Amino acid sequence: MATLSSISHFQQPLLVNCKSKNSISNSHKNPSWSSFRPLTVSSRYQGSFSGVREMTKMPITAAMTSAAEKGERKKRYPGEGKGFVEEMRFVAMKLHTKEQAREGEKVAEGPEEQSPARWEPTVEGYLRFLVDSMVVFGTLEMIVEKAPVDYYAEFRNTGLERTQALSKDLEWFKEQGYTIPEPSEPGLTYAMILQELAEKDPQAFICHFYNIYFAHSAGGRMIGKKVAEKILNKAQLEFYKWDGDLSQLLQNVRDKLNKVAESWTREEKNHCLEETEKSFKYSGNLLRLIFS
Repeated sequence: MATLSSISHFQQPLLVNCKSKNSISNSHKNPSWSSFRPLTVSSRYQGSFSGVREMTKMPITAAMTSAAEKGERKKRYPGEGKGFVEEMRFVAMKLHTKEQAREGEKVAEGPEEQSPARWEPTVEGYLRFLVDSMVVFGTLEMIVEKAPVDYYAEFRNTGLERTQALSKDLEWFKEQGYTIPEPSEPGLTYAMILQELAEKDPQAFICHFYNIYFAHSAGGRMIGKKVAEKILNKAQLEFYKWDGDLSQLLQNVRDKLNKVAESWTREEKNHCLEETEKSFKYSGNLLRLIFS
């Protein structure tokens, strides 16, 4: 049986072509072809003409480049006008199913992608989910505390932290006579991935950070409510409670995320957005524990 102290251990660092028009005098309206001679240019002027040819090319090339740059700048990404967090939200919502969200476009493949109202959870599975969630949230808190990238420090003590709340919940289950399981592969694997991304790929890490916290504050609360109705006699866990106004806590973090993303290039922003699907994959692995 895992002790709470052993679980908390996982919160630690684990030729320009032109035509020349010559005026023809009336006395030479019908010249013979032999009267025409090839036009020659003295070598002293050839360099000058070469320069002119290059000059005629340059404005055209510059104009084309400028137009391409303007076209790129004009390209707008969904949600861009409201800040980068809105871009992340837009991409995340598209990866929900219709059962999960009105904006969802994904086809449900597993039970975790269906509405929580249709779930058949077990207490043992739910405990595995809570234990592994504690490992993941503890890892996030450890990373922002160490701040291997300077701006991670902006996300310390946001009020969204979950490890203390989870510790209380696991203690409550223990008092009810349940055995607290050891952390399992889904949580341990995700924690390891988060640590690697935090060191080597900050844009990808921020994607996971955003999706983990914001998903828990929205769909996560719905999951907690439905599971409690089915197996916990509607008991509300601390995992789904926050000190203070949750909407304001989220807005504070949203503002910080937008500020951080202001220094990113468009390519870095796109890389962050592309990580969303992986974030859903690893979070889905944790949710599947509820049915185990």
